[in-house]
Amino acid sequence: MPRALTIAGSDSGGGAGIQADLKTFAVLGVWGMTAVTSITVQNTEGVEAVSDVPPEIVGAQIRAVAGDIGVDAAKTGMLSTTQIIEEVAEAVLETSISNLVVDPVFVSKHGDPLLRDEAVEALRKRIVPLATVVTPNLAEATGLAGFSVSTRSEMEEAARAILGLGARAVLVKGGHLRDDRADDLFAEGDRMEWLAGERIDTPDTHGTGCVLSAAIAAHLARGDPLEDAVLRGKEFVTEAIRHGLRIGQGIGPVSPGWRLLADRG
Repeated sequence: MPRALTIAGSDSGGGAGIQADLKTFAVLGVWGMTAVTSITVQNTEGVEAVSDVPPEIVGAQIRAVAGDIGVDAAKTGMLSTTQIIEEVAEAVLETSISNLVVDPVFVSKHGDPLLRDEAVEALRKRIVPLATVVTPNLAEATGLAGFSVSTRSEMEEAARAILGLGARAVLVKGGHLRDDRADDLFAEGDRMEWLAGERIDTPDTHGTGCVLSAAIAAHLARGDPLEDAVLRGKEFVTEAIRHGLRIGQGIGPVSPGWRLLADRG
């Protein structure tokens, strides 16, 4: 059975983080494993508190599952401190995890900070160079590239800058573009390709980035070529957004279990 590891924070509301990742892995037929980096106290209305897991425990989780069960692909999400980033980088290198999807989480859907300012440079220097693909939104691309990213031309410039940090490929997500499309930019080597996407009018978008990166990791674990994994991940998260759930009083989650709900209908 394909095996995928999520190295990310816990979302007590179940809409993002390792909870969303495990749901995505399960629906896509992949055995999911976790290395919890932080515990967040949150719901659909926002993040109330965060407790980081000791860095050595984060690394030990990665080594434990990789040394016994094995990891066909992994993804990173919330890596809040320089120390956690350093430990994750060392563990990924030590265990020879070759398929790594990096979701560079800077803030929550509600705007709550999840990456400390002083840790950005460590993310750029230690994690991005290990990435098979990095999946930033416009704000995260701004943080990684070091300049404002809000237009299609700036997305192309940011993709080149992030590739220059050592990543094999980049998927710059265009969901926050100010137009009626949600096109993403895929860049690998000297090649760039715009991936068309429809903009779905819904307030329930919590966990979008987590589900996308987890779906890409799941398809890589299943042996799909990188671009196929990206395309299938984008298709999967589009449907998860379309089937977003009106749960809670704030921003509801996308539904990684949309296929199961469709079968029940």
